[in-house]
Amino acid sequence: MAERIESLKAGILAGLCLIIAFFLTNLVNNLVLATNFEQFATLATDLLSLQSFLSAGIVCFCGLLFGVTYRYIIRADKNPQLKAGGVLAFGLVRGLTQLEVGLSDSRGVLPFVVLGVESILCFGLAAFFLDTAMQLGWIKPFQGS
Repeated sequence: MAERIESLKAGILAGLCLIIAFFLTNLVNNLVLATNFEQFATLATDLLSLQSFLSAGIVCFCGLLFGVTYRYIIRADKNPQLKAGGVLAFGLVRGLTQLEVGLSDSRGVLPFVVLGVESILCFGLAAFFLDTAMQLGWIKPFQGS
């Protein structure tokens, strides 16, 4: 039961990190990219729309899954390849899906490349905070049996 609680704590922390990163990247997209660069105009979204809240829920759920999985991936190891692999696995799955949508969009793929890079950075940020929480003892790494 203690392992499940630690996994839940990791999932909640990662979910919160991804939600915060989601709103920050949307804010940057709206205020900087969409207003200053015509090719990024499609990145502008209404932050208080139903679509944004649905996207935020999906991002939060992805963060929860990432946090739980990341804790099991890295265990008590100090292997940087495992950490980077976990981040890239989640970030690329989300980012490449966004890129695939962009390939079918006639307005261009560049905004979707930005969204893909943002996905990888968001999961990297969540991994950083999970690692920090584990170093501080707030979340215990998975020990195995």
